[in-house]
Amino acid sequence: MALTLGIVGGGQLARMMIAPAVELGIDVRVLAEEPGMSASLAATATGDYRDLETVRVFAEGVDVVTFDHEHVPQEVLRALVDGGVAVHPGPDALQFAQDKLRMRARLAELGIPQPEWAEVADAAQLQTFLDSNGGRVVVKTPRGGYDGKGVRVVSSPDEVADWFGDGPLLAEELVDFSRELAQQVARRPSGELVTYPVVETVQRGGVCAEVIAPAPHGAARLPEVAAEIGTTIAEGLGVTGMLAVELFETTDERLLVNELAMRPHNSGHWSQDGAITSQFEQHVRAVLDLPLGDAVPRQPWAVMVNILGGPATDTLESRLPAALDAHPAVKVHTYGKAPRPGRKVGHVNATGEELDAVVYDARAAAAFFAD
Repeated sequence: MALTLGIVGGGQLARMMIAPAVELGIDVRVLAEEPGMSASLAATATGDYRDLETVRVFAEGVDVVTFDHEHVPQEVLRALVDGGVAVHPGPDALQFAQDKLRMRARLAELGIPQPEWAEVADAAQLQTFLDSNGGRVVVKTPRGGYDGKGVRVVSSPDEVADWFGDGPLLAEELVDFSRELAQQVARRPSGELVTYPVVETVQRGGVCAEVIAPAPHGAARLPEVAAEIGTTIAEGLGVTGMLAVELFETTDERLLVNELAMRPHNSGHWSQDGAITSQFEQHVRAVLDLPLGDAVPRQPWAVMVNILGGPATDTLESRLPAALDAHPAVKVHTYGKAPRPGRKVGHVNATGEELDAVVYDARAAAAFFAD
């Protein structure tokens, strides 16, 4: 009898898990937040992922529950586990992706390099941290932020006055970094672990715009150090499935952990066409405790460019023929989402022998979908 994977969340990450799961003979069920979402191809239920009964009913008959986001409440996750449902990643690990203060404290216990940080409960504590860190710092809401949301660079407590009152905030030093990187790790419940090449990510407006795999121009030990950090975190937090570790590379070539994601991640979309085993297939394998696939790149270089916003006057699909005709070697992935300024509605992947040519192809193909 085929294994059945239940995915909570109907976004593009769930959508991109469907094809590799089907190819492996695995049945997929999706709990989508509303009709017509990206993963509606396999949406067998629609409902609120914050409601225990909704999620409990969805989980009946599946072998493993996993997620395309980290927002399912801890009480729901723990009730599923207590009821005998296999949940991967489990609540003990997922709490560190859900709460940035918990993440910082646990990474400190593991000896992981990270920015100077502090929990600040009021303006006076934030001012003390500002005074100790050059008068300009990053402040984050511990829960719910992503793609630049819930993050502010401030010089005064007044700039986050509206955030105080909902609990403590996370204050971090403003890191002098030369670039941002990401390290992906896959780990299955039995302990097998696979690392992907460390990649360079380019952010625009707090949103990932481009990824280059592997990260170019790094020190000789960069891949080894990044993989060691990712492995230590995956094992130390008990992560099952895909883990993405977002990193700052400082101007003196140190690596500091920025944030974590315990699911397929934008920094790994290149692997769909650039690696032996994509992050989406790898996540499916990992959470079902199947042997992991090879994460070796297929070509020396892979570049992913996000399609952000999309065309304002027509649809992505109407632009496809021209883009595919002009760049037949580029792979286009659309999410079935309506265009909207700043929204991730798709991405393109290009691979090849020469980095400059690959970058050009990916950017030029993506440009067909912008106005």
